[in-house]
Amino acid sequence: MSQPTPASEPTVRTSDNQLFCCKSIDKLITDSEHPDRKLKKTLGPVSLTALGIGAVIGSGIFTVIGTAIAGQKFDTSSILNAPLLDYLIRHTASTGRPGAGPALAVSLILVAIVCAFTGLCYAELASMIPIAGSAYTYTYATMGELIAWIIGWDLILEYAVSNMAVSVGFAQHLVNMFDWFGWHPGLRWISPAYLPAGMSGLQGEMLYAPGFHFGFNVPAFLIVMLLTIVLVRGIRESAEANNTMVVLKIAAILAFIIAGAHFIHPGLWHPFAPMGWSGVLTGGSIIFFTYIGFDSVSTAAEEAKNPQRDLPIGIIATLIVCTVLYIGVAVVLTGIVPWSSVRDDAAPVVNSLKHLTEVTGSGWLRWVRLGVLFGAMMGMISSLLVFQLGQARVWFSMSRDGLLPKLFCHVHPRFRTPSTATWIAGLVVGIPAGILDIGTLSDLSNIGTLFAFVLVSLGVIILRYREPNRHRGFRAPGGIAAPVLSVIFCALLMSGLPILTWLRFFGWLLIGLGIYRFYSMKRSEFATN
Repeated sequence: MSQPTPASEPTVRTSDNQLFCCKSIDKLITDSEHPDRKLKKTLGPVSLTALGIGAVIGSGIFTVIGTAIAGQKFDTSSILNAPLLDYLIRHTASTGRPGAGPALAVSLILVAIVCAFTGLCYAELASMIPIAGSAYTYTYATMGELIAWIIGWDLILEYAVSNMAVSVGFAQHLVNMFDWFGWHPGLRWISPAYLPAGMSGLQGEMLYAPGFHFGFNVPAFLIVMLLTIVLVRGIRESAEANNTMVVLKIAAILAFIIAGAHFIHPGLWHPFAPMGWSGVLTGGSIIFFTYIGFDSVSTAAEEAKNPQRDLPIGIIATLIVCTVLYIGVAVVLTGIVPWSSVRDDAAPVVNSLKHLTEVTGSGWLRWVRLGVLFGAMMGMISSLLVFQLGQARVWFSMSRDGLLPKLFCHVHPRFRTPSTATWIAGLVVGIPAGILDIGTLSDLSNIGTLFAFVLVSLGVIILRYREPNRHRGFRAPGGIAAPVLSVIFCALLMSGLPILTWLRFFGWLLIGLGIYRFYSMKRSEFATN
């Protein structure tokens, strides 16, 4: 086993070029114990698993699942709208993205396989490097500063855009609950200011033309800011609140599955895969961003009581529980309503129960709908809570390394949380959530998540060869099979995303490289001034 690096040693270089300098794992751990920057260790395996479930079971299972089943339609045919792999094979433009239909269950199994391999990689690295920052920290220790900056910048996009999408989904479900109680607030204060496809009423009347209008999604903004206050007060308080919400939303999902199972029409499952394998692949890529939950578990590594044992348990348990629940919802949802009817539906689970209630006249289904609606909202709140927690800790780690301004690594003197980073993250997410629609936000988060997973998997391979004797609290079985397969499957799912998403992603990375070149590179611990 390698010996710890002395505390006086600032860093360990693996290259004369600053871009490829790696941080010593021992030094990373030593830095995290500094009294002024030390985070409070309060999380056990149950809380870590609940954090993961809280992130994974959110807007994906209640909102984005409709798009994954039915696909998307665009006004015009464009090469930019075509999934990358589809265009490379067919060389044609696209007027939309194919949905998986009832075969979304197969898409979810594919996603679960990808996440299983990637989750094993995360578990191994998290047990070796129990430091806040997740994929950013792992790549800094394995691939050097430049790649660490790229993945950190990618994680900023990934977490921020994910939470913008989740908060918009929460607002739409809150409006649905207002409707259940017969209250209809002013439309301009419950809808995004930017509506690329406009907004139509239930009777097909045009409420807003496509583009910008005067308004602001107040519920989406307020829920982010309320959770920011919770996160600033402490990780234990945040985890306790999340544990409660996780129990409620799992109960709501089980209620939907049990109630809906009584009304399944097997004929609705035919054709099983209406868009073929293209639809299965695209459906998986659409819904994949919700599985960032186990990444969120690893961002809380510094606050785990026994990270070498508890982090692998939290990551793997999250994957098992969430995959079973997702498949159950997909099977029931496509068995009670036609798969094509959930296109552009921001609340397909709740609205399918509303449809059943109207068709059957069942009074108890109306109350089940209310319970599922409440559980869905709790699910989205817990997703927001965990994603905001993870985002602030990535910023905290990058600031501690000098790649972002030092104000981001300020720790609250009483609560011992990264309070400044948490407040800034709240504003960065809350304001755009009041302006943008959910469709504009989701794909960028997907490609960011998959890119992070690829680099984490490569990090496992590198450390297996560079430091084979370092103690690992958990080792992914099968040699390097898990990380290699993770890279292959993640690349396959990335190929199901539109070309426009790839261009936007590369644009975001170019902006980040500019910031690194003119700011971060000069202030890094490795800077040669």
